Amino acid sequence: MALPFHHALTALAQPIARFLHLPHLPDHFPTLVYACLLFTALHLVISPFLSARIFPESYGKLRTRRAVNNWNIQVVSFLHVFVVLPLAINCFGSETLKADKLFGWDERVGTTVAVASGYFLWDALDAMINFDDLGFLIHGLFCFTLYMMTFRPFLGYFAPRFLLWETSTIFLNIHRFLDRTGYTGSTAQWINGVVLLSTFFSCRIVYGWYMTIQFMEALFSARAELPRVYLVAFAVGNLALNALNIIWFYKMIFAVRKRFDKEAKPLTADNASTRSAARPASENGNNGVAN
Repeated sequence: MALPFHHALTALAQPIARFLHLPHLPDHFPTLVYACLLFTALHLVISPFLSARIFPESYGKLRTRRAVNNWNIQVVSFLHVFVVLPLAINCFGSETLKADKLFGWDERVGTTVAVASGYFLWDALDAMINFDDLGFLIHGLFCFTLYMMTFRPFLGYFAPRFLLWETSTIFLNIHRFLDRTGYTGSTAQWINGVVLLSTFFSCRIVYGWYMTIQFMEALFSARAELPRVYLVAFAVGNLALNALNIIWFYKMIFAVRKRFDKEAKPLTADNASTRSAARPASENGNNGVAN
């Protein structure tokens, strides 16, 4: 069933697709637009409405606009994972993508990348409007740009596989919500912290670098067919995201430890971002509970 205004949005995307050489974008542009609008509505309307009613005490005690925004961001981030991961995993069996990892195309990838691009577009716009951390702005912009290039088609095999990074986001957001609902230092948070660090390390560090090696090999093997700017942009972008993962993993270790080990010394930047794993308790009303 076609989405509302499908033909109008497809027509709107045609000149953009021609200019950017993204022939598969128009067919999936409506999905991208509606995904971005849905995540925006979750952020600005649905999450504030439901959070104030489901968690009236915890949500009501958030003292700053930044703290409220951060809560709503995490709701969107949490729900996005449960949408995009099944879509990504559904692409793994595509024989056309396995046969041509760089230039192969499958309509399932188009849908998956459209949803992911809508999310990363929302993420990048929020990071610009509510600027708080350069790393998150870089992450949003790089991810949006890299995933949009899939519509050339390009890197269709790798796009859904790199989305497995988002698995750890489930437990990161649970960690934050436990903080905000008064369960800092609880057994539940300790168990979740172990799972968080395990999934982050396995999905983003181990699997991430494993896929990065394959990614670089594929780029290098096709270097004669690709403009040099592609090679540089994708190599630098991918390495930058992997570097951010290592930095965030290091920060998360301290963020989890300091809830149970008072001697742990977090990084000086640990509380610098509204989206970091640890926030100072002064930003909410949960006495001594990190926000």
